[in-house]
Amino acid sequence: MRFMMLMIPKVYQGAAGGNVAPDFAPSADAVQKMTRFNERLAQAGALIALDGLHPPGEGVRVQFRGGKTEALDGPSTGSNGVLGGYWMIRAGSLQDAVEWARQCPAEDGDVIEIRQVFDDSDFPEDVRRAAESPAVKAALEGQARTAPV
Repeated sequence: MRFMMLMIPKVYQGAAGGNVAPDFAPSADAVQKMTRFNERLAQAGALIALDGLHPPGEGVRVQFRGGKTEALDGPSTGSNGVLGGYWMIRAGSLQDAVEWARQCPAEDGDVIEIRQVFDDSDFPEDVRRAAESPAVKAALEGQARTAPV
C-alpha cells in the first residue's frame, strides 16, 4: 500500500505562518536529522518520493465557488493545515506508516498527517475505465517513477 505523509510544520501554522520570510530555510542540523530519517526510509525500501515546499506566503490557492475560480495569494488566514512537505511511502498497513511517522525527527508542534493513496483496485470497473487516459499514462511513464499509477 502507498501512503502520503504530509508534514505540517509548526512554523507554517496559524496566522503567523503566512508571515514566514520567502527565504526561510530550516537549520542545517534539522536538515541533517531529516536526511538520516529519509535514508532509513530509502534503505528499508519504503521511500517512493519526497519534497519540501516553499513557505505558504509564496503560494497561491485557487478557490472554486459558484462555477468560478479565484486565485488567492498565500494560505487562508489562520490556517493550521499548511503543508511544508511530503513523503510518499510504501507500507504494509496504516499502522506501519504511523510507525514511520513516529520516527521522523519533527520539531515540537509539527504535525504529520497520513493518508492512504488510492490504487486502481480500490475502484469499481466503471470508475477505472472513466479514469483511463493514454496521455496521462504516457506522461507518468515518461517520468522516473517508482510508484504504480
